[in-house]
Amino acid sequence: MGEPRPTDWEHVEEPAGEPGDGEFLVQVLCLSIDPAMRGWMNAGRSYIRPVEIGQVMRAGAVGRVIASRHSGFTVGDHVSGSFGVQEYCVSDGRDVTKVDPEAAPLPTYLGTLGMSGLTAYFGLIDIGRPEPGQTVVVSGAAGAVGSVVGQIAKILGCRVIGIAGGESKCRLVVDEFGFDAAIDYQKEDIRKALREHAPDGVDVYFDNVGGDVLDAVLLRLARGARIVVCGAISQYNSTTPQGPANYLSLLVNRASMTGMVVFDYADRYAEGVAQLAAWRAEGRLKSLEDVVPGGVAAFPDTLMRLFRGENHGKLVLKIAD
Repeated sequence: MGEPRPTDWEHVEEPAGEPGDGEFLVQVLCLSIDPAMRGWMNAGRSYIRPVEIGQVMRAGAVGRVIASRHSGFTVGDHVSGSFGVQEYCVSDGRDVTKVDPEAAPLPTYLGTLGMSGLTAYFGLIDIGRPEPGQTVVVSGAAGAVGSVVGQIAKILGCRVIGIAGGESKCRLVVDEFGFDAAIDYQKEDIRKALREHAPDGVDVYFDNVGGDVLDAVLLRLARGARIVVCGAISQYNSTTPQGPANYLSLLVNRASMTGMVVFDYADRYAEGVAQLAAWRAEGRLKSLEDVVPGGVAAFPDTLMRLFRGENHGKLVLKIAD
């Protein structure tokens, strides 16, 4: 464990590959930077195999097809897939989706119309099961997933409280994304603030951070509450990860805590993207991408922006124009 260091990766230059029969060559334009990348670096059992030493670092990306010997993809197509932290990628088309840069900016297909948006959509609707009038609390509320969760909850008629770090993020959560209230965990007592903003308890908690924030929310659960465990960014670099101390609140309140991995919904991605795109087209769902220039060489420091809390919205690394 511990914080990633630039020396954990090796920057290698080599010729771009040539596509074989049934393959195409993608020029990578933008990379998705996600907290989950830290977990992918750890050996051991998880929901996805780790990135082995010597392999290209896993990353979602959008790019442009520049050579093709695949009947389903032609030169000039814009595509989204797990192309990795590299400038070019040869693909056989599996798990690759065409995207339309005229319908939305390419970085949006990594955020609101990509895995971040799908995580928010399926996690909140399928696991959180919010009902109109209920109180939904979201941690990491100014981030890629949390900001979408809160907006969907508002669309569904819920009262939404965001937890974020710093005044600027809290203003963003309320003024830009339309949350009913925001709690600054850096300056406020979360338990006290939740008593004020959620006097009848929390019906749905969408957790992106874990640690002390999770423990504080556990003490404010309503009867029958649902907790969606999406991430725990506060713990990813810890050498002594902190588990929930107040878990008995689940028993007292007949509540549930369920882990969520977006890959489990792969056969429903089209459904999720269609609904997210419709809400976006109607102006009911806003997207915010924090696009950082610098290319592949800037990947290690850009990843650490997540753990330093420096990003607003979806963090994207620009590789090429």
